[in-house]
Formats: sequence, structure tokens, C-alpha cells
Amino acid sequence: MVRHFGVFKFKEHVSEVQITECFQTMQDMVGQIPGLLRMEHGSYSSPEGMNDGFTHGFVMTFDSEESRDKYLPHPVHDRAKDVVVPRLERVVVFDFVVKD
Repeated sequence: MVRHFGVFKFKEHVSEVQITECFQTMQDMVGQIPGLLRMEHGSYSSPEGMNDGFTHGFVMTFDSEESRDKYLPHPVHDRAKDVVVPRLERVVVFDFVVKD
């Protein structure tokens, strides 16, 4: 299993409606991309204040590294990036393999 997670800082002019649209577009990939099992997301909520300006995060779970690798160039993923990326000021994405 692979976890693909990221944090976003949206551009100042991006509205809550547009942020919701971004995450709905990402959520809609589940069921369209083989091996993408689930996607969770939310806004920063920790009192620690260690978010370095990032305001939202997501976690995607893939059944394998192979599925994750096929997701990266997938046309559905490309269309989602067309919606999300132009609205971002900063983004960090990080993957790791879950060992049983």
C-alpha cells in the first residue's frame, strides 16, 4: 500500500467555493483511476502552528506502487491538476510505502 499525501497553500484570491471544487475534483478520481482506494482531505486544524503557511492537506491511498505510478500520468489526474495547480501558491507532495 502507498500513501500519497500533500499540503497546499492556496493563492490569496482563491475562494472557499474554489477550494471545495479542487478537493471535489480530487475526490472524483477515486473510482476512475484503478488502484486509488480512497482520498481524504481537510483544512489545517492543529494548535501547534507548525504548518508553515500551508492551509489544507490530503492523503490518497493506493493499493500498490504500480497503481500510484500509473496514476501519475493518468488523464484523469492531468485534468484534476488543471483545476487545482493554477490555484496554488505552494504545494508539497510526499509518498511512502506502508509496510505490514
